[in-house]
Amino acid sequence: MTAMTVDELDAGVRVDVEPDFREAESAPGEQRFVFSYTVTVHNDSRCSVQLLARHWKITQGSGKVQEVRGKGVVGQQPMIAPGQVFRYTSRAILEGPVGVMEGAYTCVDTASQRLFEVPIAPFRLASPNQVH
Repeated sequence: MTAMTVDELDAGVRVDVEPDFREAESAPGEQRFVFSYTVTVHNDSRCSVQLLARHWKITQGSGKVQEVRGKGVVGQQPMIAPGQVFRYTSRAILEGPVGVMEGAYTCVDTASQRLFEVPIAPFRLASPNQVH
């Protein structure tokens, strides 16, 4: 087996996110807008990887920015074998009906112990009928 280059490994791990407005948990009159988001981490590389940490940047419609950093996701630091996916659902609570989240996961190639970042493209959080 040939060693993978940094670019090959980084490109082999990707993230998809599906957000959802949680109307029953939200209270617009109290400026509480709850969103869930389901994240799927795909390992299309030839190496096993472990998700060690997360960094989220949450931008409210008002422009207010919150950053969240921590170990793993939903209390786990999952190992993801080649060709496998890891899926989880979490939540974000905003003060308004619109926002954007983006971020990155810090992962490690379990064979070489090399750390690398997996970017998470910006995704929109919006309650129904928002035009922003």
